[in-house]
Order: sequence, then C-alpha cells, then structure tokens
Amino acid sequence: MRDFTEGEHTIPCMRWQHRHSAFTVHQLPALRDNYIYLIQPHGRKLCIVIDPAEAAVVSAACRDLDLTPAFIINTHHHWDHTDGNRALKRAFGCKIIGHAPDAERIPAIDLRVPTESPLSVLGLEMRLLDVPGHTLGHMAIVLDDALFPGDTLFGAGCGRIFEGTYEQMWHSLSRLAALPGDSKIYCAHEYTLANLRFAARIDRDNPVLNARTKQAKALRKEGRPTIPSTIQLERETNPFLRPLDPVFRQAYARQHQVADNPLAVFRDIRARKDRA
Repeated sequence: MRDFTEGEHTIPCMRWQHRHSAFTVHQLPALRDNYIYLIQPHGRKLCIVIDPAEAAVVSAACRDLDLTPAFIINTHHHWDHTDGNRALKRAFGCKIIGHAPDAERIPAIDLRVPTESPLSVLGLEMRLLDVPGHTLGHMAIVLDDALFPGDTLFGAGCGRIFEGTYEQMWHSLSRLAALPGDSKIYCAHEYTLANLRFAARIDRDNPVLNARTKQAKALRKEGRPTIPSTIQLERETNPFLRPLDPVFRQAYARQHQVADNPLAVFRDIRARKDRA
C-alpha cells in the first residue's frame, strides 16, 4: 500500500478494481465504512465519481491512477456522500449531477436530472432509478450490469427509512430486486457483517445465508471488501428482500403474527432491525 499526503492527512491508497465490458470500477474505502467509486470508461483517462465522501481520497487515487474526475454523481444528499463535492469541483472543474427532486440539498450541483431520466456521461449510457425511502430524493444508477444503489440497498441490508415511508422503501427495493440476478451491486457502505448477524436471527435455517456469512468473515479477516454483491445473492440472503420468497414470507408471517403480504413482512423486519 502506498500513502499520499493531502494537506495534513496521509491518505492510504487502498483500492480494488472491477472490470466490466465497457468500463472499470475503482472501489475506494473512505471515512469509517464508506465506499467511493470511480467509473473509468475503457481507454480513457477521465472518470466519473460516485458519492465522494472525501475529496482527499478521490484526489489521491486519481493521481495514482493517472485519472481526472470529470463528473460527480450523488445518489442522495447526505453529507457522507457529498462532502467532497466542492473541493473536487474546485480542483478539477468537474460537473456535479444530482436528482432534480433533491437538487437544493446537493452541494455545488450543476445538472439536475429528472426522475427516471436516461443519462449519457463520458460515452456511458446510464439509467437513473427513483428509489425513495432512505431519503425522498434518492436515486440509484444502473450502468450495464452494475448497480450503484447508494444507501437504498446494502450487502444483506437496506438503508434506514429517514424521510420516506415503508411503502416507498419496499417499492424501491422491489425495483432493484427485479434487475438481472448477475448485476453487481456497488453499495456505499461496508455494513455486511453486521447485517448478516441480524439476518441470521431472521432466517437462521438458510444455507445460502450461512455460506455467505462464512465467506464474508474470511474476506474481512483478509482486509478485503464484501462488496460488490449480486442481485441474486441479495434475493437469497438479504432479510429485506426475503419477503419476495413466498415460502419464507408465509413462515415468517405465521411465526410473528403479521399479515402474509410482502409489505407487512418487510415492515416488521425493518422495525426489528431499527430496534436491534
């Protein structure tokens, strides 16, 4: 690991690369448990930054990779996704893109994209999905077989419902769960182990969940991320998507005396996680 000094701070240049058909995703750890993503189209030295929690982390990685950030895309307005906006814009002149309904809360925004709008950036065609629940203006980014869900979907978890409703969050999660099973999920936090501990209380007889927990523990012991995950793995092990499985849903509804419908089961599981 090489170190770069940014002002008075030493920034560890730890990162992981994930190659897709038309681009590479550079995964950067930041803060305590955040991930920042750089999307680099193949053959180009420009990149897109997703949710820059720390400008110094992005600057150090771009210097090492010989990249220039040309665009920033924020999935939502929370500070740990937008705190690097202004410094990166000053340093590189990059344009900042955010969801139109949340534009007033995104620092230094340049382009306000409307709900469900397609977006072409650096020759890459993206789908922007409206996924309220965690916040009212939250969006997710779909780029080929990669999903950047911000704080809507995590490894074995989902975001807290701070501004939206249970109905909105369930609809948002259902939309993401309907994506192709091999879609890679680049969520914004390394919460997987804690989420798996909760999942084991909800779904203890799930062999796929047990295998995932063992693998995740091994990865973290080696200092490696559990992210990206896949849509299929989340369908099979994420307690907040398990209500989509009728066998799980019916058993859970009987055990916990809630209505046998996906929203009611999701609501009960989310409430239990909030109390955990």
